[in-house]
Amino acid sequence: MGDTTLRTDRLELRPVREQDADRILEYRNLPEVTRWLLTTEVDAASLRAELRRIAGDPDDHSVAVTLGGLVIGTVSLRVSDGMGQPGVPPRTEGDLGYVFDPAHGGRGYATEAVTAMVAYAFDRLGVRRITAGCYADNLASVRILEKIGMRREQHGVEDSWHAELGWVDGYTYGLLAGEWRRPE
Repeated sequence: MGDTTLRTDRLELRPVREQDADRILEYRNLPEVTRWLLTTEVDAASLRAELRRIAGDPDDHSVAVTLGGLVIGTVSLRVSDGMGQPGVPPRTEGDLGYVFDPAHGGRGYATEAVTAMVAYAFDRLGVRRITAGCYADNLASVRILEKIGMRREQHGVEDSWHAELGWVDGYTYGLLAGEWRRPE
């Protein structure tokens, strides 16, 4: 994402920084958050290392989502080459994810931020297709993905291992650039 900052009606999405680690950890390891993540807990050193890696990766467009200067979540967007035959255009696939502070839930911030990142991927990066996954029981995430127009493409029965829950069902969603319609 470089130095690009995106603005919505209420939020600013800016490159995530190593200095954001302490604030992200305030909500990242809460039980109501880790319940929906593959990695149930992350320590400060690991998170800082990941944020440094993101900053140096031109294909990682992860952002910190801020409300009045406070980080309330992160949205990750990793761009990669499509699989297939030789000659496939590079950097046409996007993998989307997000984690938000539950203290700011229920106000549409996550939907607003994810919508902005999808628009950025299609309109500015030229991504052809975006995919996202979530646990089938994560109804809040299901609502976000469906509200922004993503199509459920797979229901994997017990396809994801969760350290605390065991085998759980997962959904995979997809959206093509030609299908993209910004939600009203």
